[in-house]
Amino acid sequence: MNSKQILLSVFILVAIVQLYVPAKMIWVQEDVLSTGTAYKFRTAPIDPTDPFRGKYIVLRYEDNSISVKNGQEWTDGEPIYVLFKTDKEGFAQIKSVSREQPDQDHAYLLTTVDYIANINTELVIDYPFDRYYMEESKAYEAEQTYRESQVDSTQVAYALVNIKEGDAVLRDVLIDGVPIREIVKKNLQDKE
Repeated sequence: MNSKQILLSVFILVAIVQLYVPAKMIWVQEDVLSTGTAYKFRTAPIDPTDPFRGKYIVLRYEDNSISVKNGQEWTDGEPIYVLFKTDKEGFAQIKSVSREQPDQDHAYLLTTVDYIANINTELVIDYPFDRYYMEESKAYEAEQTYRESQVDSTQVAYALVNIKEGDAVLRDVLIDGVPIREIVKKNLQDKE
């Protein structure tokens, strides 16, 4: 083989790898969305956001911790598997955490311990779905709408997240069952 053929072969191999990696990432996300278990995570109020952080809504969750007997056995940043159950209103609650991968019959999330709280008796979980990205022209209005829903105790804001085999995809943010994109669209039309 001459040097041109080798160079061409290397170029083709690099091009295939560059196409394969993002395609696999997209395929995994789509698989989680289409076949994963959907959970509703009740959101909690957030601190004011920095306008330089980007075009997304920052999400915090009410149920993001679990009591443990000996928090000293856990470390910040440690990988963990989280199993969920749903409460009577249909919202996700942490059922258990483990260092060992659960069997494939249960939807589980692979994430990390954010930190140990309350004198080593509570693990706070680092959910990887804490940002909801939006179109730039609608992001500010969405952030305002979300903040208002957190202040109004009659409204229920939650994130719809699909979970499958350790992966999670944030599908939507809803306020009283209505997607935030629709609320923002209506609010912007009303302002015109």
